[in-house]
Amino acid sequence: MVGAGTGAGAGVRVEDLTWRPFGRSRPVLDHLDLEIGAGERVLLAGPSGSGKSTLLRAVAGLLLTADSGELSGEVAVGGTAPQGIPGSVGLVLQDPGAGVVASAIGRDVAFGLENVQVPAAEMPPRVHAVLDEVGLTMPADSSPATLSGGESQRLALAGALVMEPSVLLLDEPTAMLDAATAAGVRAVVAEVVARRGLTLVVVEHRLDGWLDLVDRLVVLDASGSVVADGETRRVLADHGQSLAAQGIWVPGVPDPEPLSIPLHPAPGAAAGRVADGRVVASASDVRVEHTTRRLGEPSRATLAVDGAGLDARAGRSVALVGPSGAGKSSLMSALGGLVAPTGGAVELALPLTPAEAGDRGSARDRLVPPHEWASTDLARVVAWVPQRAATSIVGRTVRDDVLTTPLALRQDRESAERRADALLAALGLSHLADVDPRQLSGGEQRRLAMASAIAHGPALVLADEPTVGQDRLTWAAVSGVLAAARDEGAAVVVTTHDPGVVDDADSVVRLEAPTQPPPAPEPERRPLLARVGPLALLAA
Repeated sequence: MVGAGTGAGAGVRVEDLTWRPFGRSRPVLDHLDLEIGAGERVLLAGPSGSGKSTLLRAVAGLLLTADSGELSGEVAVGGTAPQGIPGSVGLVLQDPGAGVVASAIGRDVAFGLENVQVPAAEMPPRVHAVLDEVGLTMPADSSPATLSGGESQRLALAGALVMEPSVLLLDEPTAMLDAATAAGVRAVVAEVVARRGLTLVVVEHRLDGWLDLVDRLVVLDASGSVVADGETRRVLADHGQSLAAQGIWVPGVPDPEPLSIPLHPAPGAAAGRVADGRVVASASDVRVEHTTRRLGEPSRATLAVDGAGLDARAGRSVALVGPSGAGKSSLMSALGGLVAPTGGAVELALPLTPAEAGDRGSARDRLVPPHEWASTDLARVVAWVPQRAATSIVGRTVRDDVLTTPLALRQDRESAERRADALLAALGLSHLADVDPRQLSGGEQRRLAMASAIAHGPALVLADEPTVGQDRLTWAAVSGVLAAARDEGAAVVVTTHDPGVVDDADSVVRLEAPTQPPPAPEPERRPLLARVGPLALLAA
């Protein structure tokens, strides 16, 4: 098969692997040795920042040394460097949306085949077969934007499997999914791995869902070295308490409590302007649609939220829950003014309304919806912690990133720096203050996004899955920072599948996926030139 792996399991050997990104004094992986047998199924665990994702990238042949760091040691898959056999290793990332490259799911799956010049005639049957294998039954020309979280993860899995790899690497593949959807994805993985005889390596913080699907547990410590390795339940029995103390979510160990974190007051903060318990932001009967467009085709509208509402109150927290694809992120985006609702109303409290809006003489009769505010006014009041933390990075260093909004709002520098340093310390990022934030792990980037979002003391904190990718210790820190923001007067809204976050919330709002309207009849298709070219003008 041209440009593809063997399709059968292969062994993995990692020998004396060390990786130190430029700008960091300590390596992420430190003289690591690991051997995985062909067809073995391995669960890889460790605290946040221990190098788990980096190790997967190394096995996939994706660690780049020219402009990003220093690499030494050897990695082999089936006795050969992974770069030497394109498609031999399939890597599925935690955020499937980050890897989408095409406007149709079939084209997205075919992208890897195109890159290795698989003959065009071979592509359609392989694409359709793998879509069926992972349980995606919608038409191949469906837009990835219309998929639920679980379907998006299956699409990413299909993109890896179509290359017929011998090794499948999964980086927290169910972290952003609800329990039922996550179980469905794990079932698909188990079936595919068994049918194809693949070697499997799964990175996961929360171990319990994978224990029955793997043969072996390998644990890294904070320095990027192997500290435990063996049969899964034996490792947990022998080392469970010590692993929990390092931050591993060991099944049966009670969940941690949020840390108590005192924050230095932010000068001129919006938090506290609305009296405790009063409404900071409200959404009433909100409807949100997402529209996708393709050249030469009618636009397609997907209903993300239909008739949803909530009140976010000062000094209180709300957990937005519901299955993947229920519209939680879309509702929160509308609440924070990031998207304009197509129906219903979103309002922020009058004390937070920009002065120029009040000068219009309409503020007391009609609160200006947040999507109409100037970006500076919105940034002063609303903090957004996105699922994809990397998209929010703007600073050259971690500390610069946290200070960006306070200084842009002309807050006192000395006070802003004290608050920034306190946030970095609370979230375990002080030792990375001078590092390029793009070199952080996924969990570290999410904690940075949290620190940067609340550094200026916003009145409304919107956090989209804030505890994803966190170990036990960093989970307690993130939860503690959210509680601290609430205690200084902010209204806090979080989307989450995390039972611990739900338990800590003052109220819970549940969303269900809206019923999609029937598709509009498609107009007669004519060539694009027949509609916009010179002949079309002559015929008009």
